[in-house]
Formats: sequence, C-alpha cells, structure tokens
Amino acid sequence: MVSGRELRADHGIYLPIFSGLSHNGVEMSQQELVRYEEQDKIAIITLDDPPANTYTHEMMAQLDAAIVRARFADDVEVIVITGAGEKFFCAGANIGMLNSVTPGFKYCFCLHANETLNRLEHTPKLVIGALNGHTVGGGLEIAMATDIRIARRDAGKVGLPEVSLGVLPGTGGTQRLVRIVGKSAAIKLMAEGTTFGFDTAKELGLVDDVIDAESRDDFLAKVLDYARQFTTPNKATKAVGLIKRSVQTGSELPFELALTLERELQAQLFASEDAKEGIAAYVEKRKAEFKGR
Repeated sequence: MVSGRELRADHGIYLPIFSGLSHNGVEMSQQELVRYEEQDKIAIITLDDPPANTYTHEMMAQLDAAIVRARFADDVEVIVITGAGEKFFCAGANIGMLNSVTPGFKYCFCLHANETLNRLEHTPKLVIGALNGHTVGGGLEIAMATDIRIARRDAGKVGLPEVSLGVLPGTGGTQRLVRIVGKSAAIKLMAEGTTFGFDTAKELGLVDDVIDAESRDDFLAKVLDYARQFTTPNKATKAVGLIKRSVQTGSELPFELALTLERELQAQLFASEDAKEGIAAYVEKRKAEFKGR
C-alpha cells in the first residue's frame, strides 16, 4: 500500500509524497487516501476517501506516487483504477478545500493534477478505469485519462457540471472530452453541465462497456477477470504498451510524423522475443506464450 510519508518502488527508488508540501502553510496529514495493491500482474489503485472519494492535493499526490510505483513495477502489466464504496468512483475535487485556498494554490493544484493524469496516460501499460459509481467533475477527468473505461450499470451518473460553480473542468476535462466526443458535443455537455447515466455515456463513447454487478466487489472481480486477458502469457504486453504509446502520442502529431513514430515502435516490436514467439506460434498453429519481452 502507499504509505503516508514515502513509498518504495521496485528499483530502490524512494518517492517522497508529502515532504515540504503544505496546505495554506499547514503540513498535510499522512492519512491514506489512495490504496495500492498488486494481484495477478495487475496493480489495483483505489481512491479511498468515502463517501464521495473527492480529491485534495494530498490525494492527488498519493495517486501520483501510486502511478509511478505501478510504472516501475516489473511484475505489473495492467493498472486498474477504481473508487472505494458502493456509490462513488470519484466526485471530483473537494469543494471545501477549493473554498479555503488561495488562487495561487488552486492554479498549482490544477497543474499538478494535469501532470499526474498525463503521467497516467503516458505510462506504457494498459490502464482500465473501473467506474463503480458516480463519476462526475474531476472524477470523470481522472477516468478519461484511462485507456479503457468499464462502468457498473445503474451505479451512478457521469458528467462535467463545473459550469454550475462558475468554472470550467480544469484538470484536463475540456481537452480530453473534445478528443473523445468531438467539439460540438463537448461544448454542449460542459455548457449544460448535465449528468447522465452510464448507458448514455457509452453511446457517447465516454464509457467502453457497461456491465451488471450485484455489488462493488462483484463488479471489481469482473473487471479484473477482463483485465487478465491483457497480461502474460495471454497477451504481448510490450506490444500493448507500444500500441498505447503510438495512439496517445501519434494522435497529437501531424499524420506523416505519426506514421514515422508508428514505424519506429514497430521496429522495436519486430526485435522483441514476443514478436518472434507470436509469429512462430501462428506458423506452427499453436497458442503463443508471451513473456512481455
């Protein structure tokens, strides 16, 4: 699990979480707000501040550390992010916190959240968002930084209602939403500030799948079952990571440069053990046994 003061990653790297950080000049507490565990080559990161799992800078710092830990862990091949409890994945930024800090703190808070979610998006491992409940505001912004989003049917609402507070979705919401649903739909959804169910979210492309589950634990078990197909020996995890890299980076480049990136990443894969195994298995008409190398 992520500790309050520091976290040790696999390569002997110490990652200070709260050293020197303060909230309006007051040293932040060491409460555990993000849980980290590993299971069957999957890192499970849980936002854990019930009932709504709203995030402060403290929680975002712990989420950041958990992302780095999963990135460095050689035995982690897939990351799953979910929320604690039955009702919320995450309701976004803690409004009480925002009401009590300076404009300068708010700016740095948004900047660090941007950096954290970019780090999640850039990590060359598949990230699955397990949306177990309401996913609104900054909670949806976290979810949109994952690669595949799976939601529990009838468990909550989705939306970016920040306009009702007189602000915009400021931790990547305006930019990631437009890239998912298009310009006019993104402006409409954010300007109206409405929330809607997961089935509607799937129609919009915000959610990739909606599944039935009797409880949060049942839902998470089903998501983990789904996630295991992307771990070795079932899948060539290096290829999955570079597919993600090609899409995430290439989609922001001019087309010819994106094709260049794709070719370079493909060259890396052609030299990998998994590509040799996959091609040989196909020729020999057997199931490939991938090692992630």
